Amino acid sequence: MRGRRAGFLVALAAHCLGLLAGQTAAARAAEQPQAGSSQPAADDATNELTLGERMNAATVAVITGTPGGTYFRIGADLAFVLDDADRLRVLPVLGKGAGQNAYDLRFLKGIDLAFLRTDTLEQLRQDKRLLNVERHIQYIAKLFDDELHIIGPVGIDDARKLAGKRVSFDVKGSGTDYSGRAMFRSLGIAVDGVNVDQPTALDMLRKGELDAVVSVAAKPVSIIAGFDPGGKFHLIPARFTESVHEAYIPASLASSDYPKLLTSGAIDTLAVGSVLGVYNHPKGTPRYRKLTRFVEAFFGKFDAFLSPQRHPKWRDVNLAASVSGWTRFRPAQEWLDAHRGQEAMAASESAQFLKEQQPSATADKEELYQAFLKWRKSRRSAASGL
Repeated sequence: MRGRRAGFLVALAAHCLGLLAGQTAAARAAEQPQAGSSQPAADDATNELTLGERMNAATVAVITGTPGGTYFRIGADLAFVLDDADRLRVLPVLGKGAGQNAYDLRFLKGIDLAFLRTDTLEQLRQDKRLLNVERHIQYIAKLFDDELHIIGPVGIDDARKLAGKRVSFDVKGSGTDYSGRAMFRSLGIAVDGVNVDQPTALDMLRKGELDAVVSVAAKPVSIIAGFDPGGKFHLIPARFTESVHEAYIPASLASSDYPKLLTSGAIDTLAVGSVLGVYNHPKGTPRYRKLTRFVEAFFGKFDAFLSPQRHPKWRDVNLAASVSGWTRFRPAQEWLDAHRGQEAMAASESAQFLKEQQPSATADKEELYQAFLKWRKSRRSAASGL
């Protein structure tokens, strides 16, 4: 109970804490008018140019993940919650996952934000073509953890028994492709790795053409939760050891996450942290300014991400958490520095809530959050005399 209350306290305290805008619309060289042809009025052309510039100045693009995946759903939440008419628009873009996202953020024109992982910088440092990685790619906030999922035959009860077997790591360039393979290397498991998209890989597993399918993603993963094992497949444990790279942490998968693949209890696995990455544009540039507006909206409206219709992984976010080896984007650090008092107040409120309400140790996490939000609203209304 003590650990649960402490974790809940941290999470509650933390949450209180352009259109691919690579180029603004440039004026085109006017064609020479032909006799008898009608030309748009000069003020109409000016209005159109102004409209385009205004749209670009308000839009930030975030590279997410594959359709239906956690990153894509989180990107959709950003778009819905932070939409502010002409002032801010978040445009989610389909991506391959964290592995390719790092390159897209670094090089694709118009991409301002990306869902990355805590091992992303290490991935980029290994690419000798890249220079000054840390200067170009920074982070706004650490998000949640992505868990290692290994789906394989029920006869295999430990990931180490997959040594030498044929294992799929999603498509080339995906987050699973990099993090999954790196996790296996840390565990000392050498496999015959292939790259196949997840629906095809699961079908190949059924046919016996693969021995296991790997996914590194935030639980619950819809495609895995919906997979019918037919009594032949389950989630295989991957036990943390001291040899595992520091970027990876112990985690678990429970039957409540995947009732079709785990009949009871939970299994051990690994996890890697996700971060909201940002391209570090020079201070004072238009893209820097609109990313500053994004930061202010993201932190300032964070409570809205905790509502029931948003992805449950938002409840795991600690906005103040730092990421070892990374540099936080200056506007994000400045916002956190300016709101330290709010963080202290949130900690005090959450502690008071736990003291007054005495929630059960088995209370549902979502219900607990909603009870706190209702309690806090009522308490603040009473204090203001409303």
